[in-house]
Order: sequence, then structure tokens, then C-alpha cells
Amino acid sequence: MTQKQNQPLSVVLAGGGSAGHVSPLLAIAAAIQRRIPEAAILAVGTKDGLEATLVPAAGHELAFIERIPLPRKPSMDLVKLPVRMRRAVAAAKKHLRDANADVLVGVGGYVCTPMYLAAKALGVPVVVHEANTKAGLANKVGARYTTYVGTAFAATKIRHAHLVGMPMRQAIATLDRAAAQREARERLGLEAERPTLIVTGGSLGALRLNQAVAGSVDALAAAGIQTLHITGKGKTVLDDAGNPLSGNLYRQMEYVDRMEDVYAAADLLLCRSGAGTVSEVAAVGLPAIFVPLPIGNGEQARNVAGLVGADAALLVPDGALDAAWIQDRLIPLCLDAPRLARMGTAAAALGIRDAADRMADMVFAAGGK
Repeated sequence: MTQKQNQPLSVVLAGGGSAGHVSPLLAIAAAIQRRIPEAAILAVGTKDGLEATLVPAAGHELAFIERIPLPRKPSMDLVKLPVRMRRAVAAAKKHLRDANADVLVGVGGYVCTPMYLAAKALGVPVVVHEANTKAGLANKVGARYTTYVGTAFAATKIRHAHLVGMPMRQAIATLDRAAAQREARERLGLEAERPTLIVTGGSLGALRLNQAVAGSVDALAAAGIQTLHITGKGKTVLDDAGNPLSGNLYRQMEYVDRMEDVYAAADLLLCRSGAGTVSEVAAVGLPAIFVPLPIGNGEQARNVAGLVGADAALLVPDGALDAAWIQDRLIPLCLDAPRLARMGTAAAALGIRDAADRMADMVFAAGGK
């Protein structure tokens, strides 16, 4: 299955489940079509992942295969794995054939293992992007079949790794924070000239961040800092009377569609440290305080090690973040403009803005373009 003469490049992108997989997938697809507008794009995911809504919303065709977790311990899922995997690989082969695929791009997630196996069997070139500092099992499989492996972090250990950064939306990758700040603050309902803290725990919110900020509203306002608190969908913070929490220089919203506005408007960001957020914060040169999610295998703390080591960001353990920490540590930092400027410069020096284009280069090389 090779590209036919005079036929547009056909790229199948596989992955999903979380925004951490879907966002780079869409950014890579956009970079491909910026360079080759007639390129055919097919995404392959599962029906219960975020890709089921985000991919069609971006205007791309989406096909499905069965979600195949790889059990790490003996279980009935492990017993059923061979049959389920054969069925998923067969479906993956059909999608690749139907698309007349020139290249398969995998970004991680359960869907990728059968797609990689199908591509190997059909002779379709494989390109891999690994977004995390600890490579996922599926991408470790894919990396066995290709030398085109891009990573978001230099510390990631995976075969044939090439540091490319995290593919992100053009609106973020090309953001000029200083030039965009005034209009971004206006759109977010903020004052143009005041020191600005923005807090976000992601689309689902973060209880620890929400509680700590809720207990700091008065202290932040007394310091002259305006706070935009993005609480997460369905996570409006309430006061003791059961009403939405309010206060001087404090505004809360459940969700913001345009994260580029958040990055432009903030002097300082308080947030979780998912791979996408860390990469975007570095790319735009935004000072940040990261509060790693305290579950999993510690990947969120590893994500920020480079920025913290370069004095471009602070890390506070989840259990240490409270109203007292905000008053003692965050407020002085948010008012220290020279230090924030140094942090932003250090972050930008580590950030990579053209990751999506670097991945598109790999796709074209693998596909013979």
C-alpha cells in the first residue's frame, strides 16, 4: 500500500481517549493540511473517547475500532485479549485499506496497538508521537516498527526518539502574549492593567485548586490582584449560603474555550501539570505554578522537571497547596514583575512552538512526499 502517482497523500491518525491524545492528533492533522490542503485525513478512535466529539467538530472523518486495554495483571480481560486483539486488528486493516493509507500516525491510547499491528502487516509506514515523559505501552509497540518517533519531552525514553515538542493549535503556537493581552483580558471580563492570576484545573476542574483559591479570594484582592478562576465544567464554587462564590477582583467561570486568551491574559497561571498544559505554557512563555495530580505514576511531576529546574516555573505538591501557601508564596510572586519576566523568558527558551510542523515533516518523509 504505497501512495499512488498523482493521488493526494492519505494519512490515517490513530489515538484518543483523553484530550492529551486528541489535541496533538488534531494539531498534526491541521499542520498536514496547511502544507498539503488536498491531503486526505482519517482519524481512528473509540466511541467512548473525547475523539468521538472533538474530531468531527474539527471537520475530520472518524472511524472506530474496539477499545483494547492491555492488562498488566492476570484477569479475564487478559484471557480475552488474543481474540479481541485479532478482531481489532482486522478492523484496523479494513480502515487502512479503505483509506488507501500512505502513512499511519499514532499518538497513543488503547486504539493504537491494533492500528500499529495492522500497519506493520500491510506495509503502511508508521509515525509515532509520544506526549508523556513516560512512554505508553501502545507507542512502545509502534516505535518498534518505525524510526519516525517524535516526543514532547527530551526525557522520554522510547526507541528512535526525536524531540519535536507537543503539537498544539496554531492560535496557541503563534501567540504573542504581550500584543494579545489587552483584548484577551477584555474578552475574559478582566481589567486591562491589574496584576492577573488565572487558575485552572482543566476541563474537569481540580478540587484542591478550587478549595485553595476559594479560601484566598480576600487576600488576593487585598494585594490588588485580580483572579479569574476557571473551576471546571459543573464545578462552580459555592459560598456558605450555597450561592456562586463572588468577591472583589474575583471572577469564576466553569470553562473557557479559547485557552490562548487565558495564556495571554495571565501574568501567572496556577494549574495542573498535564503534558499539554506544560508544553503550551512553555511555548508561550507564561510563568506558572504547577500542582501535579497526586495519582498515577508521577508523570505530572516529571512533566515540569525541566521548567522548574530552569526557574521558569514553581512546583507545589498537591497536599501543600492551601490558602496559606497562596498568601505566603503565590501573592508575592504575582506582584514581582521582574521575576515573572525572567520566568517567562526562561520558559520560552525551553518551549517548542512548531511541533505540529515537525511531526508533519515526519509524515511527509514516511509517506514519500
